[in-house]
Amino acid sequence: MDRFLASRRLQGIVPWILPALVLMSWEIAADAGWLQARVLSAPSAVAVAFWQTLADGTLVHNVAVSTGRALQGLVLGGLIGLALGVVNGVWRPADLLLDSTLQMLRNVPHLAIIPLVILWFGIGEGAKIFLVTIGVVFPVYINTYHGIRTVDPALVEMARVYGLGPVERFWRVILPGALPSIFVGLRYGLGIMWLTLIVAETISASSGIGYMTMNAREFLQTDVILLGVILYAVLGKLSDIVVKFFERAALQWHPSYVRPRREAFA
Repeated sequence: MDRFLASRRLQGIVPWILPALVLMSWEIAADAGWLQARVLSAPSAVAVAFWQTLADGTLVHNVAVSTGRALQGLVLGGLIGLALGVVNGVWRPADLLLDSTLQMLRNVPHLAIIPLVILWFGIGEGAKIFLVTIGVVFPVYINTYHGIRTVDPALVEMARVYGLGPVERFWRVILPGALPSIFVGLRYGLGIMWLTLIVAETISASSGIGYMTMNAREFLQTDVILLGVILYAVLGKLSDIVVKFFERAALQWHPSYVRPRREAFA
């Protein structure tokens, strides 16, 4: 069995077998009339909706708008979370002053403050980007903080013995040691980012994937609604793949991120 799964081609095919079976069963159930189109459109109908919205340009426009909002919130939230995690992780006075407050804020569901955000920012772009930013901050913060605080003290002490100053110890020992945890926080933050954007765009928007799905709901276009859901899933997966690429590139020195050699399966 291990030799069978060792084939690179099979490793690329096996993860797609279950989704393909689900799609085939779904299509068969829809064609047989077991599923009403108003409840759940067939995959072929979703494919037609994809082609039509792609041809008239609305799909590209809405995806571009949603991606722009997501990236702005990710950059702002990621930088704030990273900065807070680093400061609190390496500087004890900041940790005593800020961490308890941040932990209390972290336990407030950020989607629960939507009414306040609308009062503060209105229903424009600022409200959506603010919500995404708040959603991303805490996963990045808590994982950065955890990564820095759990760096092996013996390594830090060894760097001190070898004469490295505080700045060098941070860049050459502490930050590399915390990177795996930071990337975990970033990947978790990506999921929160898309979740928050879905909610923000369905509440008030005149463009974006959420607007497209809510507009489709008004006209009972289940195929377009499903297309929007699939687009969120695809964009979420693509963003995770991008982060994993950078994760592998940045952690080539780490034994857990070294690609397994083919002979290891033999």
